[in-house]
Amino acid sequence: MTTTLTDTEVRHEVQVEENVFIPLRDGHRVAARIWRPAGEVGPLPAVLEYIPYRKRDLTRGRDAVNHPYIAAHGYVCARVDLRGSGDSDGVLVDEYREQELSDAEDVIAWLAAQDWCDGAVGMMGISWGGFNSLQVAARRPPALKAIVSASATEDLYVDNMHYMGGCLLGDNLSEATVMLAFNSLPPDPAIVGDRWREMWLERLQGSGLWLDTWLSHQRRDEYWRPASVSEDYSAIQCPVMAVGGWADGYTNAIFRLLEHVEVPCHGLIGPWGHKYPHLGVPGPAIGFLQELVRWWDHWLKGEDTGIDEDPALRAWMQDSVPPRAAYEERPGRWVAEEQWPSPRITEREFRLTRASLAEGAQGEGGSAPLSLRSPLSVGMFAGKWASYAAVPDLPYDQREEDGGALVWESEPLTGTTEVFGLPSLDVALSADQPVAQVAVRLSDVAPTGEATRITYGVLNLTHRSSSSDPEPLVPGQRYDVRVPLNGVAHSLPAGHRLRLSVSTSYWPLVWPAPRPTTLTILPADSVLRVPVRPPCPEDGDLAPFHEPVTAPEIETTTLAPSEHDWRVTRDLATDVSTLEIVNDQGAFRIEETGTVVRRSTTEWYSFRWDDPTSVRGETRTVRRLERDDWRTEVVTTTVLTCTEDEFIIRADLDAYELDDVRGHRRVHSESWDRAIPRDLV
Repeated sequence: MTTTLTDTEVRHEVQVEENVFIPLRDGHRVAARIWRPAGEVGPLPAVLEYIPYRKRDLTRGRDAVNHPYIAAHGYVCARVDLRGSGDSDGVLVDEYREQELSDAEDVIAWLAAQDWCDGAVGMMGISWGGFNSLQVAARRPPALKAIVSASATEDLYVDNMHYMGGCLLGDNLSEATVMLAFNSLPPDPAIVGDRWREMWLERLQGSGLWLDTWLSHQRRDEYWRPASVSEDYSAIQCPVMAVGGWADGYTNAIFRLLEHVEVPCHGLIGPWGHKYPHLGVPGPAIGFLQELVRWWDHWLKGEDTGIDEDPALRAWMQDSVPPRAAYEERPGRWVAEEQWPSPRITEREFRLTRASLAEGAQGEGGSAPLSLRSPLSVGMFAGKWASYAAVPDLPYDQREEDGGALVWESEPLTGTTEVFGLPSLDVALSADQPVAQVAVRLSDVAPTGEATRITYGVLNLTHRSSSSDPEPLVPGQRYDVRVPLNGVAHSLPAGHRLRLSVSTSYWPLVWPAPRPTTLTILPADSVLRVPVRPPCPEDGDLAPFHEPVTAPEIETTTLAPSEHDWRVTRDLATDVSTLEIVNDQGAFRIEETGTVVRRSTTEWYSFRWDDPTSVRGETRTVRRLERDDWRTEVVTTTVLTCTEDEFIIRADLDAYELDDVRGHRRVHSESWDRAIPRDLV
């Protein structure tokens, strides 16, 4: 099959090979879909995307708008399913393990050795594919010449969806649910033939419950280190493009990569959530595929595209907006820095008084200690740790949260103040429990009183000195700790105020401490540090990005509509509050293959009054794949609860073949019951 693109710069028609099996060193094979220019063209560089999310169906739509575009500009693009996923052999038992990375080296070597490849390979990906692009680059396979890593991190413990500041993220449960569902899906019989059922049962029986593994490593131990390239940034010896969005959860890694990677490294941060920038929400989206072609033309073909003259970091400076749980677009403008850290960005220090933020000298009453024990409801309007553009998943008006927090607020700003970088709070405090946490938020407060969260940070106070060797607190003892906040670029107008909010919980974004905790804060010895960027007239000289352009979308037929809801309810009779998240992507048929896909996930996060042992996370997924007489369905349920001493997991997996005569025939059923000791979390 060939594809013709309408972009006037396109050089080639594109042909696609629906499936190619790539051999691995141990005799297993991984499945690839390959796009390359039609006709006698080449040899050409290859671009690899290597993820577990099923090239044949679940990422088919995204792959179709990305890879043909790149291939049409003179590349061979390969979308490869990891071992144990999609149509590849084997079982996938965890993320970013040695097997996955050594397989990647085999795939890169195979690509480089093909007649249609000139020996140069690039690697790209978002999320999982962004992670393993960094990790494979650190292994230095000879053919790998450059990478693009989007929505990813170089430290699997510090900035991943499992833990943040040593606190257990609610997304740990959410991601484990996603992978339990993915790992339980069968390969496609049209690709693997009659082996499909045998391969499916092998996966169902062998992949396991990843939540059990992730909860068994609550500190930054040896489990997290091997694939964390932050252990040795110098291992990366090929150029890196690091991409992210302010509504995503991974953006801090871009700042660290820019600071520490020793080879050419370029950062790009837009307003987006967990999406490629040409599909980015909130917008504006940009012509990211054109940027990719510039990148690959320079580093894989040696052409002068001006990439080496681009600034180190381009970022979207977000304008002030009213608080909403969803935005189609975030107004703002592009700014740039030639290096990071930038020498022109300075820290403004705000001292904490009894109720205000005062620049410079301590304010009146600043020495009086302030105590706080937040209700567990603080955080119910926090949004997702990383927005997946399944809106409304962004933070809501912070006035809904601040009643359970200590709040300090600046005087109205006399001029526009642009915050750009990584704020932090140095706070002197004590706690009445050996395990406690603190959540810190910065908000833009309009003259009307609406409060828009611009960044936040959380810290498990037992991790105040180290996440590798946490230590319990001594109740009543003073500690001086630094709470890092997520990176931000936000413009506060004159007349607005900067608000600092501190709470002792932030559920369900992070799991609460084992017992209700009272923190006592010493404002006079605490300082908020805010990175401020001065006005830069040269920002107006930045070359604009192109408008988004993609290859044609695949043809699909909607069979059931999608639904995305966030509902917060409080039952006053039982004192139970619940956040329900519905991410139902409906059902659709892929016309190219005739495959019908059904995907639905529902999450519930609840608590009762102020009892931390009452918190409960529950998820349910339904995944269905069918075509003609091949009809399969997988249903998973996972429940995470706790006591003061343990995390308790109850999970169920049921896999079915569907038949008009026999109905749902269960082919596999498995349940897990686990109790995992809390490790100062």
